[in-house]
This record gives sequence, structure tokens and C-alpha cells, in this order.
Amino acid sequence: MPPAKKSNPQHKMVLTTNSLRNTTISVDDDAIYYEIVTRFWHPNLTKIFKLEKELREMVLVAEIERPPKGMAKVRFGGEHGEWINEDEFLRWDSRTRGGTFTGGEGVEYRWKSHRRRLQLVRADDEEKVPLVKYHTFRRHFLVFRMARRAWLEVKPEATNAMERLIASYLLVERKRRDSSGLIPLFS
Repeated sequence: MPPAKKSNPQHKMVLTTNSLRNTTISVDDDAIYYEIVTRFWHPNLTKIFKLEKELREMVLVAEIERPPKGMAKVRFGGEHGEWINEDEFLRWDSRTRGGTFTGGEGVEYRWKSHRRRLQLVRADDEEKVPLVKYHTFRRHFLVFRMARRAWLEVKPEATNAMERLIASYLLVERKRRDSSGLIPLFS
């Protein structure tokens, strides 16, 4: 009898900082590597770059513009893409701090909170099996250096919509942090 087929391994995508404005999200061997950058001369514009190993360069894949007053806008496809309003890209759920967005192949995904932890599920999945789980950071004695960095546990089924997943994560997590009522240490 042949051995049972192993499922595809999950990706552990580590966030290097707690900031939503300047961080990197990558796996251990940098096979998947994204850089989120907000320059001080453009404080309202956050750019998401992806490392293309074959080209050996960082490629702009998405941008999020958050004006001081008004709605955020999102643009995919670099500087040649079209800006879409946040509400068109991410349909907010009025009851929870999550939202629904459409991935690259027309599949709808939904961010939801489960036991105060952020999870991404397929909107049409009856069992609500999480494709992405957010694991928060931990500090030594609650104030010192990081004991464990925050990370996203991503199943292989969700990797085809990674740019939209990261942009939606940044928007949902920003809304969660803004509505929590706490003063964030790192924005």
C-alpha cells in the first residue's frame, strides 16, 4: 500500500516589524518576499513591492493611498493600473472588523476575526476553513525585545492572490488598529 499523500506545506510569512507602513513579509528562504514601504516624503502613499528572483529586482505590484481625510484608494499592476476606492476593493462587514475581496481568479475571500485572531477564509466555504491565519507578536516580559515576530500562516491555495491578500490585510489590520481605541506604538 502506498504511503498517504502529504499535503502541500503551509508558508510561514514573517513580518519583520509591527508597522503596517514599513515592513517586509517573507518566508525563510525568501522564495516569497514582499516589501511594504511608506516614504517620509509621501506619508499617505504605501507601496507594495515583490522580489522577482529571475529579474533580480523589486517590482511594484500594488499601492495604497490613504489621504488624511477621505477614503483610501488601492491600485494594482504598478503605476499603470487604475485606482479603485477601498469600498470597491474591500467590502466591509458592518458587524465585524473584517471584509470581503475578490482574488485574482475571481474567488471571493473574507477576512474575519475568530477568538480575536484575524483569519482569511473563502467566502463560499461552508466549513470556514482558514486559508490564512495571523499570529501576533510576543515580547519578553511584555515590554522588551521581540520573543516572536508576527507572522501569517498561508496555505498554498491562497498564494495565487498574494498581492490582493497583502493589500487587504493592510487595510483590515489598519481598521482594526484604528477602532481598537488603543494608541498604537507602531503605525
